[in-house]
Amino acid sequence: MTTIGKIGEQFVAQWLISQGWQILHERWRSPGGEIDIIAQHYNSNTIIFVEVKTRKRKNWDHDGILAVTPQKQEKISQTASYFLGEYPQFSNFICRFDVALVHHRPCSHHGSKNPNLMIKKGKPIQWQGCQLTLLDYIEAAF
Repeated sequence: MTTIGKIGEQFVAQWLISQGWQILHERWRSPGGEIDIIAQHYNSNTIIFVEVKTRKRKNWDHDGILAVTPQKQEKISQTASYFLGEYPQFSNFICRFDVALVHHRPCSHHGSKNPNLMIKKGKPIQWQGCQLTLLDYIEAAF
């Protein structure tokens, strides 16, 4: 994975934390695939499996959403099943598959990884040498 992809995932993880989610794993791998972020909500028995797509403007796949093909969805679903087999304490949780779309562009100064930054959908933030924007967060995308 490219560095910008990892930065986008960290950016979304920070936003999720601000929304009341506890990050359980980032880039969790199984023999059949990878899930970018797995999180549990603090006040419920809900677990989310998040696919993050970080793109530049004028991209070919509509900000990454077209890259979440039925085949990709199946791979994520199978990886989530593998995760639940490895961590049976989550087997009775409500499971949801979300997609985060992040826009990035380089910026002239380094930016920040300050956890106190207020990340809001649609608002650009300077983050680790990039200008990042959470374009959309699609709950229950598939």
